[in-house]
Amino acid sequence: MTSPAAQGLRVGELRPSQLLHTYGIGAVTDLPNLSTMVMGLDDWDPVRARALTEDRLLAAVRRRLGGQVTALRTPPHLPENPSDPYGDWTRTGVPVGLFPRWLRCSRERCNQLAPASSGLFQLRPNLYRPEKTKYVHAHCGGPGKGQPTALPARFLVACQDGHMDDFPWVYFVHGGEEPCANPTLTLTESGTTGEAANVFVRCITKDCGKRRSMADALGQAGERNLPACRGHHPHLGTFDPRGCQQHARTMALGATNSWFACQLRVFSIPRAEEPLTQAVKEHWGLLSPLAAVPADAAKMLLPTQACWAELEHYGADAVWSAITKEAQAAAGGQQDEDEEFDLTTPEWRAFTQPRDHTLPDFTTVRERHLPEGTAGWLDSVVLVHRLREVSALTGFTRIEAPEWLPEEETQARTIAPLSRDNAPWVPCAELRGEGVFLTLNEQRIADWEQQEAVLARERLLKTAHADWCLARGVEPRWPGVRYVLLHTLAHVLIRQFALECGYGASGIAERIYARSGPDPMAGILLYTAAPDSEGTLGGLVSLGRRERLGPAMAQALEEARLCSSDPMCAEHDPTVHARLHGAACHACLFAAETSCERGNHYLDRALLVETLADNKCGFRP
Repeated sequence: MTSPAAQGLRVGELRPSQLLHTYGIGAVTDLPNLSTMVMGLDDWDPVRARALTEDRLLAAVRRRLGGQVTALRTPPHLPENPSDPYGDWTRTGVPVGLFPRWLRCSRERCNQLAPASSGLFQLRPNLYRPEKTKYVHAHCGGPGKGQPTALPARFLVACQDGHMDDFPWVYFVHGGEEPCANPTLTLTESGTTGEAANVFVRCITKDCGKRRSMADALGQAGERNLPACRGHHPHLGTFDPRGCQQHARTMALGATNSWFACQLRVFSIPRAEEPLTQAVKEHWGLLSPLAAVPADAAKMLLPTQACWAELEHYGADAVWSAITKEAQAAAGGQQDEDEEFDLTTPEWRAFTQPRDHTLPDFTTVRERHLPEGTAGWLDSVVLVHRLREVSALTGFTRIEAPEWLPEEETQARTIAPLSRDNAPWVPCAELRGEGVFLTLNEQRIADWEQQEAVLARERLLKTAHADWCLARGVEPRWPGVRYVLLHTLAHVLIRQFALECGYGASGIAERIYARSGPDPMAGILLYTAAPDSEGTLGGLVSLGRRERLGPAMAQALEEARLCSSDPMCAEHDPTVHARLHGAACHACLFAAETSCERGNHYLDRALLVETLADNKCGFRP
């Protein structure tokens, strides 16, 4: 990460996946001595950002953000060269800006609170240890190393429309009245609990001396004591010209609800049986113009294409032959439709094909024999040795997470933009890993869905779902009781797999394929992916083999019958507080944000196994 406000000064490091999941555009990033915000795409350097090819994802992003999006790019990066501390690599990265812009002196007898632009604080860079870059209170505690560090202020304000701003310290301490001349503020704490009631902001200007507890800035008191939201997007440096109708809410620095990512993600699936044909199809957008060029000229132009590094080892003659065949297929109307928005159906078909795949980014092997005791409900097991996931960031929300509705393209609330104008590209991350794909018996699930006890349980869950959507002003879209069953099974297996495969539970993710009707789907993919070798250790694949998968699944289902929070968990009524889950809690089913595709919604143990409160509607595999 680099800071444009500090002339390209390097201040820390983040992994590419973190820039989409945790510290993306508009998110506050806590460093050891600094607090920064990742700036919008207008400040990024697209020249240093590598373009990725994934047509299905690009089509989905274009449908959500508009046709101006023409590329998916990774964050800008240059390889590190410690021997050259002044090289271009130190000024290449994701731009960040200081936020919050109010700092507090850490010296106990000082605690002065002021904006960084006031001149009281000075930036002290560290070229060799960027994480030690900090601000100091230059005229406090004496000269030299004794100068105390200036820490970021503890509180911010934000609203549900994605705006964020510095806390209005001067306005707040003076009760919204005209402030005194040249106000000088301090922020102090009394006691050891750190709660807001023990945090006080004071104006120590002569003849003022006003003092106020931060408890007056929270909850309903905060709505009365804080000014209206200014519609500020600090990552863009803009204020909403239309104004903002939402109340500004006080939140602590580092609060988990200050930023939620809005993403789209796909797996790279085979579009041909041969690796060369697959590569040509993936890069057809770049290679298609060559089809209209004479063969000799086209072969000379091939090395100038951005994708030539991936095709060079096949040879120019073989590549040209593959281009010719693909052009003929396109002319005959046989080319795949790139604008297909359904992200799950093509993946389902790729995983459920009876043949194995041996492509660089998609290698699968179907287990020939099912685990013992699963023949009545499990249809197939596919070991996914190689998997490529590409995810794109399309926006973010604050205060409340984006609604995890069945249709990924549905935008249920105001989404904060990534740039001031409509950017022609979006940031993305590329991960590789492995996984296990399980397909459930369709007839068994279809019969289970029609049981009277299951229908009654579904009506209960749908009522709670409708109330939940009504409270948030979104249109109810019930994913179906089949989805809740498969989602619950996935969470049960994630917990058990984490105990046996060597990956942490937060490192195992899920993808649910659930649909009733004429073209049904009933499967789950449990996978792990990382930008390094961690995603290809083989732990999940080995656990998917017949001799290990059977005992692991039996143990997982047995443990799901009883929760340490029972009977409260088993007897939970989702309609009481309009929850999106039934018999589920942190002790039995809830998973990490990186694992669950629906934010721990749509879970219910009663649909999967017998519980203390229900023994009639469990799928009971």
